[in-house]
Amino acid sequence: MESNIEFFNEDTGLPQIDFPLVSKWIVEIIEDKLMSCGPLSIIFCSDDYLLNINQQYLNHDYHTDIITFNYSSRRIISGDLFISTDTVRTNADIFKVSFTQELVRVIFHGILHLLGWDDHSEGEKLEMRNMENFWLHKFSLQ
Repeated sequence: MESNIEFFNEDTGLPQIDFPLVSKWIVEIIEDKLMSCGPLSIIFCSDDYLLNINQQYLNHDYHTDIITFNYSSRRIISGDLFISTDTVRTNADIFKVSFTQELVRVIFHGILHLLGWDDHSEGEKLEMRNMENFWLHKFSLQ
């Protein structure tokens, strides 16, 4: 299976995860919604790098775990997911889960954004978390 999913790192190392397996899961989530996987870039970076993106492109002055840029069109899901491995590591400690589980949850979160899910209201946040948990459970990560 040829994948349109690429993994990059900016000012931090690449995390030790099974990239082909994560790519397979991403495609399965997208295809479950009757969409196709177009070009996806998942970029791992530091808190400072992601804060700069947040300030420059979104006019937000705070740290976050992920920023998703959506380039999807019609039924082709495409975008860039910038993920702070610093924040993912901190959140994994807070939530008492493995770094890998939290990282995959954040990746799924970004994919769900590309599929049209939002998390602005409390209700949307709950729905998004339920979907993340559904997929983590399906892939035996929870």
